[in-house]
Amino acid sequence: MFDRIIYHIDVNSAFLSWEAVYRLHHKGGRVDLREQVSAVGGDVTMRHGIILAKSIPAKQYNIKTGESLAEAKQKCPDLIIVPPNYNLYEQCSAAFMGILREYSDVVEQYSIDEAFVDMTATCHLFGTPEETAHIIKNRIREELGFTVNIGISTNKLLAKMASDFKKPDRVHTLYPHEMERKMWPLAVSDLFFIGRATAKKLFTMGIRTIGELAGSDPAWLRTILKKQGEVIWGFANGIDVSPVLSTPPANKGYGNSTTTPFDVVDADTAKTVLLSLAETLGNRLRKDDVRVTAIAVGIRFTDLTYCSHQKVIATPTNITGEIHMAASELFDELWNGRPIRHLGIHTSRVQENDLMRQLTIFDEIDYEKLIAVDRTVDAIRDRFGNDSVMRAVFAPKPGQHHSQSSPARPALDHMSGGISREKREVDYSKIKIE
Repeated sequence: MFDRIIYHIDVNSAFLSWEAVYRLHHKGGRVDLREQVSAVGGDVTMRHGIILAKSIPAKQYNIKTGESLAEAKQKCPDLIIVPPNYNLYEQCSAAFMGILREYSDVVEQYSIDEAFVDMTATCHLFGTPEETAHIIKNRIREELGFTVNIGISTNKLLAKMASDFKKPDRVHTLYPHEMERKMWPLAVSDLFFIGRATAKKLFTMGIRTIGELAGSDPAWLRTILKKQGEVIWGFANGIDVSPVLSTPPANKGYGNSTTTPFDVVDADTAKTVLLSLAETLGNRLRKDDVRVTAIAVGIRFTDLTYCSHQKVIATPTNITGEIHMAASELFDELWNGRPIRHLGIHTSRVQENDLMRQLTIFDEIDYEKLIAVDRTVDAIRDRFGNDSVMRAVFAPKPGQHHSQSSPARPALDHMSGGISREKREVDYSKIKIE
């Protein structure tokens, strides 16, 4: 019937669902968080206190992902907050993706909780597109305990739009001939790729529905919205030729950043934070067997203003110490003495690590030795855990466990950035599970 059959499969309230299932099946819980006004929230003491996911009942109180816990609690004082657990999420995601790959060889993991699946070559083995989608959806619910929505269409865009229709535990189609009835009446803000600012601009232009956008003059849209106007006009008309990619494209850049648990007011502490970021960033570069030549440092101050500075180094690198040295130099050039709440290192100009390092007569550092040390440390951490080796500057004081910290100034994680330690490790012995 169609040249392509594409699924978009999205876990319903993923983080909350996964936590709910874990508590019910592994921690003796009797209350299903998915049926309560509940949310997953960060740690306020670490300045990560925002809503990361919410239950469907929480939507009745207009609780939104990304708002602060304080704002959410004002809307609903009885809101149940549970801590994030990314180790659990990664296990659930892997099991979810594993089931999808049993039905097609072409699975593109779009995020931790959603995927595109090209079912063109295999759908007929299981039934109609709708029948096959119900088989997959029901199997995930029965074997893994959580529910998904599946959108079906002829391209990724329409499949994704379909999966966002009524939730949870549903299968929806949005074929091209169904756009006028199912998609065009929706608010233009519901269209993929349209953010708040673009939606507001479209409203002022008199375009309120996706159908009105689809019927607009693309040349007029391009005049006002530049290239984006042409793109969203195509999306409104269901145009998307992007393939489902089973192998993710190579990274064009690597970055790492962290919100510090306290205001950083001196350069030494800031450079220690940058060292912890360089540790995880260097490890990622070496695992992917790539090197970089462009390094940037970003600073967000306590008033939330932001600035950044970049430099290009002479020789491509993935050495932790060299990345930290460049970042420290950039920091010295950039910082104006104001208190800092967030630091980041970002890299670009990525190339494969297939060439020997070009030495110069001016080199005073034994880079081959540094490379060997980094590889040895990586191997030890892979085998015994990240905390098996750490630099002396991060070592806890005698009698203090690495996770402990003083009330005035929490300890700095020696490998920070990305998904932080407190979001990966949950001590359920300290949590009352009902």
